[in-house]
Amino acid sequence: MRTLISRTGLLSLAALIGLSAQAATWTLAPSESRVIFHYSYEDVPGQGEFRNVDATFDIDTANPGACNINVSIPIADIHVDSSEVKEYLLDEDMFNAEQYPMAAFQASQCRLQSVNSFVADGQLTIRDKTHPISFPFTIDMEMHNGRPRFHLTSEVTVNRLDFDVGTGWWDDTVALPNEIRIEVDVYSGQ
Repeated sequence: MRTLISRTGLLSLAALIGLSAQAATWTLAPSESRVIFHYSYEDVPGQGEFRNVDATFDIDTANPGACNINVSIPIADIHVDSSEVKEYLLDEDMFNAEQYPMAAFQASQCRLQSVNSFVADGQLTIRDKTHPISFPFTIDMEMHNGRPRFHLTSEVTVNRLDFDVGTGWWDDTVALPNEIRIEVDVYSGQ
């Protein structure tokens, strides 16, 4: 049954984008895409956005297991509503943006979970610390201006201390919990 669902989903995906057993390479449409991070400080919820994210997605509809995903995140482009919070985030005890200006996610293997749901098994690098991460995502295809494009959504939790985001005063998980929720809502470009 799972094989039937997998084949049905892949055939639908291939039909929509007009491919037959070919790899499709997509790039991110930055103006329509959002990567939001959610946190709390002293039980007060907050959020910020990773902006100017650069990403490519190579997905072969005949063999989704051989996907290739490359995401680069410029840390200095983080957006939050408070300049003071941004200053703390870029400081050497948090992201240390001066020494580690980029974060990255790379995956070369995906698993099909259902018709349009996948898990990319890859590596996340922040502050020169790399750890494996499974990145679940849903991908829907749509027509936009007469051309196919994807809409990828995901939600994943990252433990900030695994990447030394929060040293010194900021390694306290009572005031600033370790778990940071990342919400991805992105579209491919034309």
